[in-house]
Amino acid sequence: MKTVKVVAAIIRDGNKIFATQRGYGEFKDGWEFPGGKVEKGETPKEALAREIKEELDVEIIVGERLGCVEYDYPAFHLSMDCYWAEICSGNLVLKEHEAARWLSWEELDSVDWLPADLEVVEKIKA
Repeated sequence: MKTVKVVAAIIRDGNKIFATQRGYGEFKDGWEFPGGKVEKGETPKEALAREIKEELDVEIIVGERLGCVEYDYPAFHLSMDCYWAEICSGNLVLKEHEAARWLSWEELDSVDWLPADLEVVEKIKA
């Protein structure tokens, strides 16, 4: 089974966390933390800053690592490094997602998270 190495941003603004809804692919309509694949020669933090700029048109400050989620989907193994992040410039523009929401801690269970991202939600709540 092939492993897909990705990074995800848990973007915070006060007591709210930014969640995005996939607009394409096998997991369309599922909710996730924004991010994407790490390219050859990039550090995870560099990849995350690039992906967020590409997907959401904002610059972020990548903070501390929350952890790594290892999850087996039917067709591949996902290895996802998750980092806390804050927006430092720009206005959020959804370029690849069909929807997005700022969720308070109490609202984290109100969207249909993708399985790997659900593990991240549990870590955040802990």
